[in-house]
Amino acid sequence: MWEQIIFFGAKLRRRRRWPCPPSTSPPTCHRSPASASVPPPTPSIPFSCAGGSALADRPRERAIRAGTMTMGEQSGAPGSLRLLDAAFDAGVNFFDSAEMYPVPQRRETRGRSEELLGRWLRARRAPRDQVVVATKVAGPSGQMTWIRGGPTSLDSQNIAEAIDGSLHRLGVDYIDLYQIHWPDRYVPMFGKTEYDPSCQYTSVSMEEQLEALGRAIDAGKIRYIGLSNETPYGMMKFLQLSKDFQLRSKLLTVQNSYNLLCRNFDSGLAECCHHERISLLAYSPMAMGILSGKYHSSYDCGPPEARMNLFKGRYSEGESRYKLQSPKVKLAVKEYTQIAEKYGISPATLAIAFVLRHPLVSSAVFGATKLRQLYEVLQAARIHLPEEILAEINDVHTRFPNPCP
Repeated sequence: MWEQIIFFGAKLRRRRRWPCPPSTSPPTCHRSPASASVPPPTPSIPFSCAGGSALADRPRERAIRAGTMTMGEQSGAPGSLRLLDAAFDAGVNFFDSAEMYPVPQRRETRGRSEELLGRWLRARRAPRDQVVVATKVAGPSGQMTWIRGGPTSLDSQNIAEAIDGSLHRLGVDYIDLYQIHWPDRYVPMFGKTEYDPSCQYTSVSMEEQLEALGRAIDAGKIRYIGLSNETPYGMMKFLQLSKDFQLRSKLLTVQNSYNLLCRNFDSGLAECCHHERISLLAYSPMAMGILSGKYHSSYDCGPPEARMNLFKGRYSEGESRYKLQSPKVKLAVKEYTQIAEKYGISPATLAIAFVLRHPLVSSAVFGATKLRQLYEVLQAARIHLPEEILAEINDVHTRFPNPCP
């Protein structure tokens, strides 16, 4: 009747989605024992793959994954290194980056997040097989001309060059999980949900991409493959074709947005992941910080150092999806904040705990810029949301479904 979860690599025990016992007072969130009583961290990765490293077959476990998207821009080098240290000291052994990071992306900072992660890895001197490094290759982009000229496509040459570049910046011999950041083909994403056939263009075949990734695996440069910002069609097609290249066992994850304001994953991709044993790495569990309530807690739209304020007008992908002035977003966030207050937890804790309780989510990717934000993530991993809270959350979702798709 119990379920094990991974809390920054440290095993905790909690009851699986049981309601609180009858009481005359409102139900409260179950909290696991304090960290002092937790066994020493045991590095592990929450998706299925071959043994022999920090990667282990634990398909039902949960983990927190340290994202580096803001490191090198919103977070400077000293602050970024402190955050990585604090996360690792808490048991985090799974770090996610991308060749285009940090965001907002610009020529002067391209690759800096990988460089900072690599600098930290060398300084920390953690055993390589106890740290999991994930990064991504950028898809076609007419704006980021400083990345291989666009990049114009995700062909084999671009993939090979991207892998070598990431290995150099990270200062590692191999990458544990290498992900296609977004598809080479046209798909509606970053706030768009309706497919328009007239937008389709000639794209690089998935076969060519898989062949390039397979060569990198054979060369020992990468170990496993992941997708990102994918659709049910895209994921299933990649899985089908991966069998022809003997790569089915290497394709493990899809990293898509999932949070209280964006539950599109449940509409189609969830079924695919369930039957094909593909784990969701849920990015943006806080909806770019909106679910903390900080942007709607006062009339000045939140603190000036908040990401959506600090980079206003410079981060088109984020602003197109996370519309701060949308009435539906404001109302939904207000109600989720009230639920959190009712049960005595922070809005951020509610948001992340909601993502972690999903049976197909193996990891939530967080992007803290301050130590206090990291500690809130730690708290969320100790929280179990009872059925009463989930019912209230689902009621809000029914009235304000996916305002940030």
